[in-house]
Amino acid sequence: MSILWLIATLLLLHSCAPGVCMHHGIVGGKDSIPHSRPYMVYIRDSVTRKPCGGFLVRENFVMTAAHCNYNHLMVYLGVSNTHHLPVGVAVHPIPHPKFSMSPPGHDIMLLKLETPAALNKTVKTIALPKTENEEISKNCMVMGWGQQDYDKMSPSWVLKEVNVTLLDSKNCGTIDTICTEGYYGPSVGDSGGPLVCGDVVQGIVSYYIHESKNIYRSRYTHIAHYLPWIHQVMKNPNQLQHETWKGKLDKLI
Repeated sequence: MSILWLIATLLLLHSCAPGVCMHHGIVGGKDSIPHSRPYMVYIRDSVTRKPCGGFLVRENFVMTAAHCNYNHLMVYLGVSNTHHLPVGVAVHPIPHPKFSMSPPGHDIMLLKLETPAALNKTVKTIALPKTENEEISKNCMVMGWGQQDYDKMSPSWVLKEVNVTLLDSKNCGTIDTICTEGYYGPSVGDSGGPLVCGDVVQGIVSYYIHESKNIYRSRYTHIAHYLPWIHQVMKNPNQLQHETWKGKLDKLI
């Protein structure tokens, strides 16, 4: 791997490339009713404090974006206001073995919790798609604690959400992504958060493209496309974790 490619990748992890941002905040959103989205998970690097979103899919698994794979990940369950975080839970990250930063692809990761979540009124799981070809409602919602403006550092301390409408798949691009378009949507800090359509999580916030002055196209990893991998990881996480990290190290060396 060339040193120039490595430098470009590191810069993209910490900022936005021209027109494309890999770190998504909710622009134009409203405050969520406290604890009304009990599957939402706040993810943060315990050293750099760099945040991401995620969501609980099993008592011992959180799903998020693979580009949120920081060095010292902690997850916080049952969060409404990030000024008042509960005790964090350490995790074992299992990113998709084919994840790529440039071009962005296979941007999905499972985090195995060292201590399984105790489910209650403020901590619950969200349903995954049942089949790869499941029909998706066009009316969806995205949520997070990220920036409230595309051009300013304006993170929200409270969870925010906004309604979005899916584009036709033929207008989105790759087979493993789904898209929304408009001025309102995810921005810096919302990466890894859920795109919820009905009562099912269909996508993971991945990145956006600035199409024109007030138009942003957000792309989400299409979860249904990865169901076989997801079920395999959750069935045998120790084996998959070893294989995933071996693949990643081979590429970096």
